[in-house]
Amino acid sequence: MKEADFQNLLQGIREAGSYLRGNKKTASRVDHIHPDSVIAIRTKLRLSQKAFSSAFGISPATLRNWEQLRREPHGPARSLLLVAAKQPHAVKEAFKSVMPAVKMMSHSKVGKVAKAA
Repeated sequence: MKEADFQNLLQGIREAGSYLRGNKKTASRVDHIHPDSVIAIRTKLRLSQKAFSSAFGISPATLRNWEQLRREPHGPARSLLLVAAKQPHAVKEAFKSVMPAVKMMSHSKVGKVAKAA
């Protein structure tokens, strides 16, 4: 991890602690996952909808709702998607170590998904 990224993360943790202790009335920054980007994140991870929903611990219907812009990810799912968007290699490594059954999509399927998006 780069020093600047670490310092940003550390600052965010400090701000969250301050907020939880009541020292701050509002959070200073909130990152949003636009629902369109869920498809891009899944494609970048080279996961099918079934594998992605299984790895993230969500139902396939929830994933479809995100990808079809009917719903927006919130809470821990949003946080994990932010990590996946910014550090896809780390997320892929984590999925490999805890879910060896998760199948990555072939390159030809990735291209079809990317063109459809």
